[in-house]
This record gives sequence, structure tokens and C-alpha cells, in this order.
Amino acid sequence: MEHPENSSEYAGLQVNSGVQQPSIINPYLKRTRFRRHELSAAEMVEGIVRGDITILSQAVTLIESVNPDHQAKAQEVIEKCLPHSGRSVRIGISGVPGAGKSTSIDEFGIHLLKEKGGRLAVLAIDPSSERTKGSILGDKTRMEKLAIHPNSFIRPSPSAGSLGGVARKTRETIILCEAAGFDKIFVETVGVGQSETACHSMVDFFLLIQVAGTGDELQGIKRGIMEISDGIVINKCDGDNVDRCQMAATNFRNALHFFPMPESGWTPKVLCYSGFYGTGVKEVWDMIYQYFDFVRANGYFDYRRNEQSKYWMYESINEHLRLNFYNNPLIRQQLKAAEQSVLQNQKTSFVAANDLLDLYYTQLTNKTK
Repeated sequence: MEHPENSSEYAGLQVNSGVQQPSIINPYLKRTRFRRHELSAAEMVEGIVRGDITILSQAVTLIESVNPDHQAKAQEVIEKCLPHSGRSVRIGISGVPGAGKSTSIDEFGIHLLKEKGGRLAVLAIDPSSERTKGSILGDKTRMEKLAIHPNSFIRPSPSAGSLGGVARKTRETIILCEAAGFDKIFVETVGVGQSETACHSMVDFFLLIQVAGTGDELQGIKRGIMEISDGIVINKCDGDNVDRCQMAATNFRNALHFFPMPESGWTPKVLCYSGFYGTGVKEVWDMIYQYFDFVRANGYFDYRRNEQSKYWMYESINEHLRLNFYNNPLIRQQLKAAEQSVLQNQKTSFVAANDLLDLYYTQLTNKTK
């Protein structure tokens, strides 16, 4: 900086320029980037079996990843966890949005841990935005008691476009949770309505939560979520809403008469309760354990598990074929061109799809020769 005081006309007055301002960063500090140690598949399995929640969460994130590089490691973790799985009761909980699923799970879980002990894992599926593709994952905020319970594990996951009310990898997440020692699994679905049936193919008991005013006997003619429910409960049965809930329960019981007898031989029951006040929760769980005693006695429990395993074998084949198709380098290269041809009305959607499939099959045939 130049000081006018140092000019010759100001004889005898001189101002020093001062010293250079030192850097605020210590020059002797070694700037090293700390990288978290990436666990191998064997280390992950060891941590999961040991009951390490942190490693379990990392493994769930791994299997939910859409990165093709993660798939091989994820499959290895799942295969090594399979011998440690299958020793839990799996309960699917569904209902319309606003029916009180998360609040009810908080009460159900605390009651179950208090009465039966053990460990509980809650897999909450949150809907993903069609516009931004993001999810709030806020179901855990309504589970205040379970969130701080030492024997519970809550894992919110985005639906990420998957149909049927569950996430793409919920089935595999159940296997990991069972291997980690959780003997009770809750699967809370998105809550989309009549078509929400995928959860039924991965749980032992499917509980449908309803509220008053959502249907009458006509719902018994429709085939959908009510048809596959093992139990129906009417929530918010408190205060001035008690009479309406009792009337709704009567309507649902009448609707169930239109359905044929389930394969299990169990007749679904309709009960009322209040998730907010915790009244009627014991009766709901008495019904659920009556069902388990019933299906274990007639052999349907094991039969259903076997049928589910067969179902998910075909689902795994479909998933693998889909990923293999879209990750194929040649298909990736031709996909944008096919899109443009459809947008410019040069080809119909069906013709463009068939051309891509023919290209894919031709490449597979050439590889096998």
C-alpha cells in the first residue's frame, strides 16, 4: 500500500508498510482426506450376523443401489445371509394414506416388544415423487417410541417407482434383518389403494388398516387389497367417531361375505381400535397370534413361505433380465435414437421396442455361437 505520508514534502514523517497478513490455514497441517474403510462382503455378513445396526444399514443401502458395480457384492451378501434367515414372523401393514399406519405401528411395536420380547425391524416404504424422484422418508417421525427403543430398527426406503406398495429390494432387506437377529418384521407399505398386493407375497400376515367412511358392501364385489387381507382393523375409534367406526366394521364384515374362503381356511376378522390412544391394540394382536396358531396347525404357514420363495424366484429372473437389458452397452447406444424416432413419429412405440429387443436377442445369439 502506498502512504502519502512518506512523500518528501512531509519531512521527518515516515510510515512503514507493515507485514504481510499470514494465512488463516496452518501451513504445517497435513491435509489428508479421511476415507471410510469399505467393508468386504464377508465383513458385512459377519457384522450383520453379529447384530451391528450400522453395518446392517450399510448393507441395505448397498442392495438398494442401482449402480451395476454394487450388484455382485450385494448378491454375495444376500446369499451368505440366507442360512441365517427365515426365523421371524413377517407382518405387512397397509391402508389408505392418512389411515394412521405409522402411528399404529408405533403402538403395535411397543406392545409387541413389551409382551413378547425379542427384536423388531420396521421397513417403512415412502412414496417417491414422480416429478423430482425424491422421497421425504418421514414415517419414522411418527414412531417416537420405537425410534428410541433399544430393540427396534426402523429403515425408511423410497418406493422409487416400484409398483405394489413396496420398495424394489424390500424382500432382500427382510433377509438381512432376519440374519441380524430380528425375529419380528413389520413392512409398512406406501398406501396406494386397491392394487397394493405385492406386500402380500413377502409377509406371513397382511393387516389392512381402514378408517370410517371408506367403503361399504360394494367393496366385497371388487377384487384387490381386501381380498388378500388376513385381518382388517378400523383405526381412530375414539371420541365422537366410535359409532361411525362400529358401523364401518359392520360394513366390512358384510363385504367379506362376498369373497371366497381363503386358501388358509382362516376367516378374516374386523376389529376397531385407536392407534393414537392405544386402545384395542391387545385385541388386534390376539387376533394375529390366533391366525399364526391356526395356519401353523394346518400347515399353511410353511406352504405360504414356499409359494413366496417360488414367486420371488420368478421376480428375481424378471429383475435380472430388465437390468441386463438396460445396462447392455449396445442398447444404451441405440436407446436415445429409438426415443427420437418415436418422438418424430417415424416409428410407433411398439415397433421401436421390438427393434431394440431384436437387437438385444441378436447380440445374445452371436455371443453363444
